[in-house]
Amino acid sequence: MTSRKYHSPLRAHSAAATREAILGSAQALFLARGYAGVTIGEIAEAGKVAVPTVYSSVGNKPKILAALLEPALTDPAIAEALAAVEHSDDPRAVITLTAEGTRLTHERHWDLVYGLFYRNPPGEPAVKAVLDRGADDYVQALTRVADRLAALGALRPDVSRTEAVDLLWFHLGPHAWSTLVGERGWAFDRAQSWIARAACRELLQES
Repeated sequence: MTSRKYHSPLRAHSAAATREAILGSAQALFLARGYAGVTIGEIAEAGKVAVPTVYSSVGNKPKILAALLEPALTDPAIAEALAAVEHSDDPRAVITLTAEGTRLTHERHWDLVYGLFYRNPPGEPAVKAVLDRGADDYVQALTRVADRLAALGALRPDVSRTEAVDLLWFHLGPHAWSTLVGERGWAFDRAQSWIARAACRELLQES
């Protein structure tokens, strides 16, 4: 006779709620006092759980930070934008769609991404590895955009595929948003409009 594993939806829901409480408390504390200024004990206290529960539910501080960043790294806006890019035959629309997708990703997670990772990035190797993975995925997405522009024959004659990726990173990468919106206080609408126009000007042949 085979034994069946016991599965309790109530227990699973409770575990998910506990994890969510821990992550919410950690995010609030990290944003208020900086990553280095917060201890696991303080996260546990704010989340109304025991310290061992923090470790068993999420992990140590780098793992907590990685878990907080994960929704931004897996936001569907980029995948949706890339799907639209692949079906567009208009080079300017390709760049406009990319600007919109990168804007949505940043805007949805702005408090965490800018407040904690761009403005004062934690220096722990484990955290850097998560950020590096995000940057690699970002570059891969922009490479697909550059390839689409090249396939449409839309790139300026003096812009190679490699340079196209570099220019897309410069205009549409995370530092563009952190500079214009975070440091200079631009609204997302204004930043998106300017970024798209500037990228079109630098990348595309004159029509």
